[in-house]
Amino acid sequence: MSPRASTLPAVPAGAPTGPEEALGRAVLARFFRALGDPTRLDLLAFLLEVGEATGRECVARAGLSQGRVSAHLACLVSCGLVEVRRQGRFSYYRVADDRVATLVGLAQEVAAGHAESIAECLVVGPALGGRGRHAAS
Repeated sequence: MSPRASTLPAVPAGAPTGPEEALGRAVLARFFRALGDPTRLDLLAFLLEVGEATGRECVARAGLSQGRVSAHLACLVSCGLVEVRRQGRFSYYRVADDRVATLVGLAQEVAAGHAESIAECLVVGPALGGRGRHAAS
């Protein structure tokens, strides 16, 4: 089956429907929103690469102000994707769930297969390559 022809898996028999299902989709959308920022993705990739890093190391990696990086890390911690360990004056961050690496890797593969379309899609934001298509009506 081609990537474009794939569909979501069938809902298992007895799975909740109605408000619970809508809540599940809302939570999933928030999950992807947490991953939907380039700085947060870079911080996740960095933490997956090094295992654990101090806040200072995360700031150096991101190349942004300490306040901006702290806000991004707070988002990742609040969503349960990253854990923080405090030791003295230092905070140490690490990815909380090994499945995050699998998910990010899979997302990279899917995005690579659709990179041109994603870069030009105006529905999700300004085109990355200067041109755009798929503008919302």
